[in-house]
Amino acid sequence: MLEGPVARREDVPEAFDDVAERYDLMVGLSPGYHRQLRSSAHALVRAVASPPAHVLDLGCGSGASTAALVQALTVHHGPEPTAAVLGVDASAGMLASARKKSWPATVSFAQGRAEALGEHPELEAARAAGGLDGVLAAYLVRNVPDRDAALGAIHDELRPGGALVVHEYSVRGRLVPTLLWTLVCWGVIIPLGWLTSRNTSLYRYLWRSVLHMDSTAQLEHRLRRAGFERVATHAVPGWQRGTVHTVVGHKPHATRATEETTGSMP
Repeated sequence: MLEGPVARREDVPEAFDDVAERYDLMVGLSPGYHRQLRSSAHALVRAVASPPAHVLDLGCGSGASTAALVQALTVHHGPEPTAAVLGVDASAGMLASARKKSWPATVSFAQGRAEALGEHPELEAARAAGGLDGVLAAYLVRNVPDRDAALGAIHDELRPGGALVVHEYSVRGRLVPTLLWTLVCWGVIIPLGWLTSRNTSLYRYLWRSVLHMDSTAQLEHRLRRAGFERVATHAVPGWQRGTVHTVVGHKPHATRATEETTGSMP
């Protein structure tokens, strides 16, 4: 179980390729996993003031967070929401699993890295409309090589007033959640990874990545530094309260200086 190298952050997409066929089984065994994703998806839809036209699920994986977004849009905007939902992930294997599932016609998927959102032609329709209305980033920020670059790229693609919701593990500075996370990893997640794939490289990386992730205060600061305002952290429901968090941020509508300049023009 302990043999072999631990996956590196730079190699996470390829590591997920190796477990993609069994990933849904793994997360399905985690109590509350899907409920927590739905909680953050609802937070995103509520944070968007009007019915959204373009929503991005960044780091969509095998589609669990995409399904949570579709469900939240349906609850808040009717049984046939018109928002275009794009799921983006760097892992070809996880995207293949996502595409095998049944989706509304408004849902599509594309491969790419978070730091390179500006290179995505799939976002041209959103750009033409003024930008994305909302972005859900579930279990993404912890795994990208350059967190600030990823958040900056998200900020650039959002319309003024658009919202970002980060759904992420964070235990730094909290003893009980740190001990609970380590217990769950070594008592459940890593052994299950061994049983299902005979490869624990990714799951040992995931254990360490959570321990090394920003504290919630540091993550909030990172969002503000990227240009987001009204940043706030909310607890997810269930047994992982204090371990998994929903962090909400908004792209400013306009700077005060811009408003004052516009108002002073003859």
